[in-house]
Amino acid sequence: MTVASMTGFARASGAHGELRWAWELKSVNSKGLDVRFRLPPGREALEPLLRAAIAKLLSRGNINVNLTIQREGAAPQVRVNEEVLAAVIATSRELAKKIEAQPASIDGILSIKGVMEIIETEETEAERETANAALLKGFDAALKDLAAMRGKEGNVIGGVLSDRITEIEKLTKSAEASPSRSVEAIRARLAEQVKELLAASSTLDPERLHQEAALLAAKADVREELDRLSAHIGAARALLKNGGAVGRKLDFLAQEFNREANTLCSKSNDVSLTSIGLELKTAVDQFREQVQNIE
Repeated sequence: MTVASMTGFARASGAHGELRWAWELKSVNSKGLDVRFRLPPGREALEPLLRAAIAKLLSRGNINVNLTIQREGAAPQVRVNEEVLAAVIATSRELAKKIEAQPASIDGILSIKGVMEIIETEETEAERETANAALLKGFDAALKDLAAMRGKEGNVIGGVLSDRITEIEKLTKSAEASPSRSVEAIRARLAEQVKELLAASSTLDPERLHQEAALLAAKADVREELDRLSAHIGAARALLKNGGAVGRKLDFLAQEFNREANTLCSKSNDVSLTSIGLELKTAVDQFREQVQNIE
């Protein structure tokens, strides 16, 4: 199973009897699964079935579903609303007594809203059921295409994430091998600092300074941070390998990566180690940016 992106588009169209229809599905990033529908009047009963189908196949994303339907071959019926027409004519005659104006024309009267009604051919219950079955079949095809597109894009993003993890691993190993982490380097650096302090003031207690230096050396140890980074690297690789809806878990790991990188920089007492920490933060930011697109 591979990881999937949350962005995609799919379209499916077809015909059933006099109906020509088209589905359009658009998907973008979202914290959860948010589905919005635009269905023609009379097709509202499809929504629960559509929503269930989406939830079965997709876990996250903002999904917009649009259905358009056109009826062909059947001429619409035109009907004049006699009550509205009579009221319009009566009103026109009353106004003609009060103001000078040209008599109302037939096309003018018919253009008044409500006078003329266009009635579409009504479906029978059986026709509606068979039409809805065809629409659902078309939606299923569009939904599968959307999932396939999200999967294809997810493969690309998965490759980018894998590269970032490899970069994070290389930087972690560089920090591990940094000469500044050796006991000898830390001891020499602290001894030099203690020497400078003693030379600057004769009131300082040498024994106390050595105790403080030992505490500083313990605080400067980044062994735990490096171990946790290695553990997070293994976890991230396992998630990418297993695939599925792992976006939230990868986002959590991105936060943990960032936490360890920050601690590494704060504990660093050497320019080279700080430089590695800053590069690590950059790689982690790039990793997290791509994770936001994963389902």
